[in-house]
Amino acid sequence: MLPSKLSRYAAVATLLLKHRPDLIAISDTSPEEASAGHDSAEAERLAKDLEQLGPTFVKLGQVLSTRADLLPAVYLEALSRLQDDVEPVPIAEIQKTIEEDLNVRLSKAFLTFEAEPLASASLGQVHRATLRDGRVVAVKVQRPGVVDQVRADLTVLDEIAAFVDQHTQVGRRYEFGPMILEFRRALTDELDYEAEASHLRMLKQNLAEFSRLVVPAPIDSYVSKRVLAMEFVRGTKITALNPVALLDADPEGLADELIRAYLHQILIDGFFHADPHPGNVFIADDGRLALLDLGMVGHLSPTLQDRLLKLVLAISEGRGEEAADAAITLGEKREDFDEEAFKRDVVATVGRYLGASLENFQVGKIVLEVNRSAGAHGIKSPVELTMLGKTLLTLDNIARLLAPALDVNASIRKNASSLMQRRLLKSLSPGTVFSTVLEAKEFAEQLPRRINRVLESLASSQLKLKVEVIDEGAVIDGLQKVANRITMGLVVAALILSAAMMMRIESRFVLLGYPGFPTILFLVAGSLAAWLVFNIVTHDRTPRRRS
Repeated sequence: MLPSKLSRYAAVATLLLKHRPDLIAISDTSPEEASAGHDSAEAERLAKDLEQLGPTFVKLGQVLSTRADLLPAVYLEALSRLQDDVEPVPIAEIQKTIEEDLNVRLSKAFLTFEAEPLASASLGQVHRATLRDGRVVAVKVQRPGVVDQVRADLTVLDEIAAFVDQHTQVGRRYEFGPMILEFRRALTDELDYEAEASHLRMLKQNLAEFSRLVVPAPIDSYVSKRVLAMEFVRGTKITALNPVALLDADPEGLADELIRAYLHQILIDGFFHADPHPGNVFIADDGRLALLDLGMVGHLSPTLQDRLLKLVLAISEGRGEEAADAAITLGEKREDFDEEAFKRDVVATVGRYLGASLENFQVGKIVLEVNRSAGAHGIKSPVELTMLGKTLLTLDNIARLLAPALDVNASIRKNASSLMQRRLLKSLSPGTVFSTVLEAKEFAEQLPRRINRVLESLASSQLKLKVEVIDEGAVIDGLQKVANRITMGLVVAALILSAAMMMRIESRFVLLGYPGFPTILFLVAGSLAAWLVFNIVTHDRTPRRRS
């Protein structure tokens, strides 16, 4: 039976009152200073209290573990370790869910179905089964009643977030309402196994070129809102393997390919697995890495991809000021945004990690700290930045589990540069070219109509030309100089023509052996022409030299 709405309000209120002193965002201090004075035991108690409140709050805690702009480091660490293991649902209820959703008896759908689950979480559990054709599959089944419980909890969180946003300064600054709305969307998608099946197909297709990675394909006829059957991957969690067992699998090669695959998802596809924690990554028996559980994914627009790439490259190369500029373009500035303080903070953060040891330099961790600083100084960052930071941080941890000596930062720089070239080539795809042709076609179709409008306006004396100049007086002076020089040129030409015509008239007055008067006209015209040329040369070249 679901808990009443009033009891959920009481439980959440108790949680807030109990932990309120430790949930204050530390906005004006470094992460180390923020963590000082916060007891790790208190952080662990918060994590346990969230576990006791049920699946919605477990997922909320996992989301909060990415919010370095809201919580001190000790809380982020505790919440990132939230356990999602619960008592399994009885096999009778699992059978009922499968038969209701697939509209077939369990014995008809599967040749064998193991009653003992492989894993049991707050939203669902996984069983191993064999199809009628002999294929071994993993069957993910949603827990009965979990959708109704999540909806009721989300309603409570919506109302509490709205109250906090309206009546507290912290709420107005961090806007918890949109945060809960985004959380609602992510959790709703995670409860829709048809959406997860679609994610599996897409990721499997996108990563087809990575031969050392495997994504289990869904079994289409065994997919519904609450049931998802997929290929069974035989293997072991990377957290359960010892270093000796990894030697034969080329761990450095696996780690480098995993990093390249995730950068490919982020920078090329714009669709990435947003929850790659070690429990979702297996080493299969054939030596490949298997990526499981695609309930949480991220989507990036091309513009956001470009900006995130600039941020990641700037951080990995130690360029703090460029990282700050990239973070500013990513977010939305609030009224209290302090750009100078934010840039100083980011430059200090990147500089602090630049001289760190190999194991302490984690790009994902720096991205999360930049995000924390953005929130503290008045920038509302997109949720995708948080997801990217958490994904890179988790990816870093997985790579270090596989190959402790691997320089993850160097691998990110190397692979990001090569993938950036592919991204540029992708922009020249047939689809992009075709889109450009369509735009040119539309321009050509509209051009005659627009010209007709201009001509009609001209014929009816309705055409107006608006010209903005910097200094009207200077323009008028320039026009006068041009007019004067043209006039003088015409006068000189007239004098020369007149003198040439008068040369044929005999005269008693002779100068230099020629008729005197036309000779004088020639001399005057030559003097004027020489003066005009001198004036043009001396006065017109000066501005060019100054420019």
